[in-house]
Amino acid sequence: MAVKFEQALLDYPQQRAGAARQPDSVDQSDRRVPINLRQSGPTPVEMLISTRVRKSPYWHLAYEAGCWRATVYNRMYHPRGYVRPEDGGAMLEYESLIHDVTMWNVAVERQIQVKGPDAERFVNYVITRDATKIKPMRGKYVILCNEEGGIINDPVLLRVAEDEFWFSLSDSDLELWMRGVNVGMGFNVTIAEIDVAPVQIQGPKSEALMADLFGDAVRDIPYYGLMEGQVAGHDVIVSQTGFTGEKGYEIYLKDATKYAEDLWYAVLAAGEPHNLRVIAPAHHRRIAAGILSWGQDVDQETLPFQCNLAYQVPRNKEADYIGKQKLEQVREQLDAGRPPFSHIMVGIRFGGGKVTDYSNDFWLISGPDGGDPEGYVTSPWYSPELETNIALAYVPFDLRVVGTRLTVHLPVEYAAADGSTAVEAEVVEVPFRPSVNPNARERARAKGIDFAD
Repeated sequence: MAVKFEQALLDYPQQRAGAARQPDSVDQSDRRVPINLRQSGPTPVEMLISTRVRKSPYWHLAYEAGCWRATVYNRMYHPRGYVRPEDGGAMLEYESLIHDVTMWNVAVERQIQVKGPDAERFVNYVITRDATKIKPMRGKYVILCNEEGGIINDPVLLRVAEDEFWFSLSDSDLELWMRGVNVGMGFNVTIAEIDVAPVQIQGPKSEALMADLFGDAVRDIPYYGLMEGQVAGHDVIVSQTGFTGEKGYEIYLKDATKYAEDLWYAVLAAGEPHNLRVIAPAHHRRIAAGILSWGQDVDQETLPFQCNLAYQVPRNKEADYIGKQKLEQVREQLDAGRPPFSHIMVGIRFGGGKVTDYSNDFWLISGPDGGDPEGYVTSPWYSPELETNIALAYVPFDLRVVGTRLTVHLPVEYAAADGSTAVEAEVVEVPFRPSVNPNARERARAKGIDFAD
């Protein structure tokens, strides 16, 4: 049942008392700003809705669909819950994702357009992968790194024309950074946010719904392929992409501030025969697929080699790009057995009660016998298919091997049946379960190489 604000205030001292571990013993000496690992628990505050944070074109429609909680993402309000906890919460939303079809308001993926004669050269300079290999009406998942190799953003990059790219952002402000880069470099491009707002259509029935909207041609869109179309008479770009391991698409509506209602209601109507549900981004499914969340699993102090993104650093890209020198140096250090970082991301399975909602803290990890914490969990959830809790986590480099035993320190709400909050864990392979479309990392691995073009 949903906890009221006043009750949360009363409960807070007891919750805090069971979560007193502090992060002093976790080595974060390779970071300038350490991750805040204090176990503060569910801090009972209310979100202030004001004009300082932007409401997307779909915000009022999400509220109309039942949105009852939100976070802030790219300085916009981002719906994170439609089904109330007493009615099944996020796990009921998950059932719709894996069995039927869902629509997500993801307008927070702000679209930054790079357009002009030098668009390809500029994009090739700011991403690690080879932009020249992205053909018009195709896309790729990419990363952008700073000069120290840290990940600034991991967007989906859409090439909508020979001279035009859209960066569909994760949660960091890329427009200002790219503008700053170009002040010094002088590429002949324009860089600006455009009035385009996507929704995601995700789930096994997504193709059938999309065919009802766009005709059978949509069935031929390859993974990361694009198609032009119309919804309710308005121009859109469709991609076969999404923040899950399920079959799914994104619909990018042009002039979204004018036509948001038309698209939203058209999709709802088309989705009715397919049991469409409006839900929040399903972090439980993206964790199982090994998909990362910027700001939660990675940030600008995280190197690609720390977080299962080494494949994003090609060995055969001749052109220079920001961070190239540092990333190649780090790869040499790793090959020589001298990692320049203390922690690395792994997947873990762990015990305790079923984790069925977002965690409030980065839960701490110790060795198999407990003791002082040495690592931390970034993204945990319960997998009904695997019948266990799973998580992405950072552990000391020498604890990265599959099969390594660990201890996870849980908040009291997820204590084991015997009341223990220190539960057994094990390092396992990522992804935790197969996706409908294997990502570039898995495809590269199948080819016997450690990078993707």
